Amino acid sequence: MSRIEAGNVMVVDGGGRGSALVDKYAQSEHVESVLAVPGNDLMRINTDKPVQIYPQLKTTSVEEIAEICVRQKVSLVDVAQDNAVEAGLVDRLQAVGISVVGPTRVAGQIEWSKAWAREFGGRRHIPQPFFKICLSQEEGIAFLQSQPDQAWFVKASGLAEGKGALPARNNKEAIERVREMERFKDAGKVFLIEKWLRGDDSPGEEFSAYIFSDGENFKFAGSAQDYKRANDNDEGENTGSMGCNSPALVLTPDILQEIESNIFRRAINGLREEGRPYKGVLYLGGMVIREGGRQTPYAIEFNARWGDPEAQAIVPGIINDFFEVGIAIADGDIRNLQLQTDGMARVVVAAASKGYPGNYDAVRGKEIFGIKEARTVSGVRFYSAGIKEDRGRYYANGGRLFYIVGVGKDVIEAQERAYEAMSFVSIEGNNLHFRTDIGWRDVERLRQRRG
Repeated sequence: MSRIEAGNVMVVDGGGRGSALVDKYAQSEHVESVLAVPGNDLMRINTDKPVQIYPQLKTTSVEEIAEICVRQKVSLVDVAQDNAVEAGLVDRLQAVGISVVGPTRVAGQIEWSKAWAREFGGRRHIPQPFFKICLSQEEGIAFLQSQPDQAWFVKASGLAEGKGALPARNNKEAIERVREMERFKDAGKVFLIEKWLRGDDSPGEEFSAYIFSDGENFKFAGSAQDYKRANDNDEGENTGSMGCNSPALVLTPDILQEIESNIFRRAINGLREEGRPYKGVLYLGGMVIREGGRQTPYAIEFNARWGDPEAQAIVPGIINDFFEVGIAIADGDIRNLQLQTDGMARVVVAAASKGYPGNYDAVRGKEIFGIKEARTVSGVRFYSAGIKEDRGRYYANGGRLFYIVGVGKDVIEAQERAYEAMSFVSIEGNNLHFRTDIGWRDVERLRQRRG
């Protein structure tokens, strides 16, 4: 077992994902206090342990973060933000002797450059969609004009806050999406055109899967199904996410085994063999499609950290002391880690300002009511994101504001509890937005299984 030293932990994140990680680390008997960069006003709501936030810092404030860690004698840092990985925060922290959960900049390229990730996937025989990397709009348009008419995704190669994948039903729409890459600025200067995966007789079904890796070994951490569209019935604009449920019931034991052997194992081995050993949480955004009468999982994208809100669904269900897990990852010593979960289902509903993911400026500063009442519902956890607290009152201060997590013996019970809690919450002027159908695929799947 890795060395365990009691001390302080830092979480590099400011939203709901960071709130879930702060909550989980604070439960460890080894953790004395938690620091969060930048953090948010309600991160301390679930614990009595000291939680220090740094709202003046960005997750890319590499030197400032390193200095704080040394000064505050931080034992472990969990880098949960993609742009912090790209900025080389992990490399800098390791250079000053801090243990880190998170990949180095070159290992994290599997997320911050989708173009590199696709080429890597090709070298390592990871199942993935047909793709074309484009260095200009002219190149993308010429490529589409040479292809049969079909459905595509046009994706910014760089980091785009989870909103850089634009669907197109045909070549004409795809050309329009190519022109839209400009709005992602540097992230969209290089972009990909990918074939929209579809099975023999139906569309594919998306999932998220997670592993802990120490650079050589890995442990499966959990799965979820994300709901990115802004409105019910998967309509509206693409968002950072409006909620998820865990576990993802589309992932049968056979499919999970295939994911571990054909995707995760090839990725971890490949990164190590190419001199980029991956330590941290690796997130697979995948799709299961029916081909030739069997279900086949494909890699749609990798993320070099927890997803948001999947972390809010998976992390609370891990029974292990989270500090011990983090130290084992940082020390390259998870081979003997016996990862345990509570076996419960969770549904996470994101509460957003009306107008999200578009303009929600009119909601900023509006008072939020009912949070205290929502937190009293049995089987519910609350994680904050874009909320400002002032003398015990709560105000909207962002797009996604908070997350209600319902816990139950199955997805149906978890969904009921999440929405029971959400029924207590409102924003002055009727400015609260949330989906009312998070988890619907697995709710239907479970009801069909039961007849």
